Amino acid sequence: MSKVISEKVVEASSVEQPKMVEIKHTRVMKDADGNDVTVLDYVETRSVDEAIAEAESRKASLESSLAEVDSELSDLNAIKG
Repeated sequence: MSKVISEKVVEASSVEQPKMVEIKHTRVMKDADGNDVTVLDYVETRSVDEAIAEAESRKASLESSLAEVDSELSDLNAIKG
């Protein structure tokens, strides 16, 4: 699944509003003729700070998983000799 991220413009008001982003979740599928088409699954709007925090959390989790896989590969390559 892919994401298209863009700034969401919020109407101006007297109260300071946080910056917002619009995130479109898409995926590529084949049509009846076998051509790739992009399909929009859903759209979410959230504050940019919230989106950044979630992305940083996912990044930390992925880095941890990568470190585990690197360790596993080292062990397997050592056994392979």
